[in-house]
Amino acid sequence: MSEAASPTASLDFIREMIAADVAAQRNEGWVITRFPPEPNGYLHIGHAKSICLNFGLALENAPQSRCHLRFDDTNPTKEEVEYVDSIQEDVRWLGFDWGDHLYYASDYFEKLYGFAVQLIDKGLAYVDDQTPEQMRLTRGTLTSPGTASPWRDRSPAENRDLFARMRAGEFKEGEKILRAKIDMASPNMNMRDPAIYRILHAHHHRTGDAWCIYPMYDFAHPLSDALESITHSLCTLEFEHHRPLYEWLINNVDGLPGQPYQREFARLNLTHTVMSKRKLLRLVKEGLVSSWDDPRMPTISGMRRRGITPAGIRNFCHTIGLTKYPSLSELGLLEHCVREDLNKYAQRVYGVLRPIKVVLTNYPEGQVEHVELVNNPENPADGTRKVPLSRELYVDADDFMEVPVQGFHRLVPGGEVRLKYAFCIICQEIIKDAEGNILELRCTYDDATRHGAKPVGRPKVKGTIHWVSAAHAVDAEVRLYETLFTEAEPESAAGEDGDFTQFLNPQSLETVIAKIEPSVADSKPGTHYQFERVGYFYTDPKDSLPGKPVFNRTVALKDGFVKK
Repeated sequence: MSEAASPTASLDFIREMIAADVAAQRNEGWVITRFPPEPNGYLHIGHAKSICLNFGLALENAPQSRCHLRFDDTNPTKEEVEYVDSIQEDVRWLGFDWGDHLYYASDYFEKLYGFAVQLIDKGLAYVDDQTPEQMRLTRGTLTSPGTASPWRDRSPAENRDLFARMRAGEFKEGEKILRAKIDMASPNMNMRDPAIYRILHAHHHRTGDAWCIYPMYDFAHPLSDALESITHSLCTLEFEHHRPLYEWLINNVDGLPGQPYQREFARLNLTHTVMSKRKLLRLVKEGLVSSWDDPRMPTISGMRRRGITPAGIRNFCHTIGLTKYPSLSELGLLEHCVREDLNKYAQRVYGVLRPIKVVLTNYPEGQVEHVELVNNPENPADGTRKVPLSRELYVDADDFMEVPVQGFHRLVPGGEVRLKYAFCIICQEIIKDAEGNILELRCTYDDATRHGAKPVGRPKVKGTIHWVSAAHAVDAEVRLYETLFTEAEPESAAGEDGDFTQFLNPQSLETVIAKIEPSVADSKPGTHYQFERVGYFYTDPKDSLPGKPVFNRTVALKDGFVKK
């Protein structure tokens, strides 16, 4: 892991806790964390918060520290190698590396089976013959205790035999299940004899058909932590009520090399999106987005394809910090962090998204000059480039208004604006077709206004616009992205029984054919640009072809991209 991968840490309750543990020499001063995704979908921006926290803590507490990447692959019916590969790519792209510490819960299947047998022998686990529906009905409610299973008092010997036969494949799915024997009257529903092993006749992406019983997540997770000597198991708040079970397992299983403890922090919630792999999978499967890496998606792969940067995400996670209470972060804050990062190194170019032709009637026909433009005012070392200028240009239709509103300081009939880095022009005539659509603007230019010189005998020019030479412009597909949902909180807006997809934004993607300056004609996929006065764009790494770049708008140029 590179030290540059993590912004300077600010003290929060998690870091205070770890600092106290290190000072007290708990675990001999070691800090061992883990990022434990289930490989059942692509990671999203919410996972980035956990990645930055766990790997960041390892960086901050070096050299007596490390962070493991562990796949909690205990449900073969939903897991795929595709997800395993994508998760590793995402973690690396964010700037982190697990070194030699890549693990899978499936690595421990034999040991986990042995731990279950140990609980059976202690009288702390039993095989239940109830159906899943019967188990739900006898679980009780928040105000009433559950009802003990008729098979709760089976002897350890009988349970051991039945569990071995479950492993051998003698029973159908749902016919039997192994439950921890804890307390059916516990106020914590997770402690009411939770299931710890179920029968699944399913092929596993790593173990093949070697197993037909699989540990439940709440059983495998804490014991995998202990087997890896994790010191600090950091989870989001929804796992707070699972902590008693986590601790119960750690305390009741013998022979564990580590004694981890779990603490929780608030998950990342972001406006105008959903943070559920299940719901994101639905968007993909129903064709409501093009793929997991659709640039409108909050997945890390989607954000990467859109051009959002690892540093921008890391700085965003650092800015929102860690709390113990749920909160909602503004998408605009993420965009601000990305914009601040891109501003440092994105090359400036001219791109006209909605072109309207301008003819400079007093400019010599056939003449081409080259105007020197600064590549990046934030970094003089990036130098300059020369862009062609000729008699016919394109300007953006948004920079012209036939009937101007108050405060509009760009091009209007009879009005004057400056072409950035060039000279001032005056709109003399509007040419329209039979339907009244504007075909071109005929303007004159003032050669004396080059290099920022003020017009003589005329009012001060208030507006400056960008442009491209019509003869040299490159046609390029540009994808303009807005928020995926119209509502800031689509799930809340839909209500318990509603459908969050009703708030999908029909304007979340607009594709235009823009006119771009010729320097970007051979733009390599994965290149960042700032289209001056427009926004930050990224050459799509998937759809761009040699000589035919496709650009994704990463963020608008100024804060306030999210429409309230």
